[in-house]
Amino acid sequence: MPEIKRIDIKEFREKGYLQELNRQFLHLLGMALEVVIDDDGTEKLGGIWDYRDDPEGMLYAEEVLKLDRFKENVNRVVSELSVKAQYRKNKYGYVIQEIN
Repeated sequence: MPEIKRIDIKEFREKGYLQELNRQFLHLLGMALEVVIDDDGTEKLGGIWDYRDDPEGMLYAEEVLKLDRFKENVNRVVSELSVKAQYRKNKYGYVIQEIN
């Protein structure tokens, strides 16, 4: 079996994957995955915030949405997702794996 490749948690956060995972999926369900940064700068996955009892789920603060870094992350992840989606659509006929 091939070795599993892993992305560094810091890169996962900095490139916007965490942000978009939260914004596009977990926040809608009232959850958020957190990253904890230790005193030495090491980053690791923390817990999952649980606000499932809130009917609206979770939202980023409006001022966060206006940050250039936030918008750059959105554009980067959406661009990568678009390329992957097109490849999957062409190769498999779907983007999200279907359940039969």
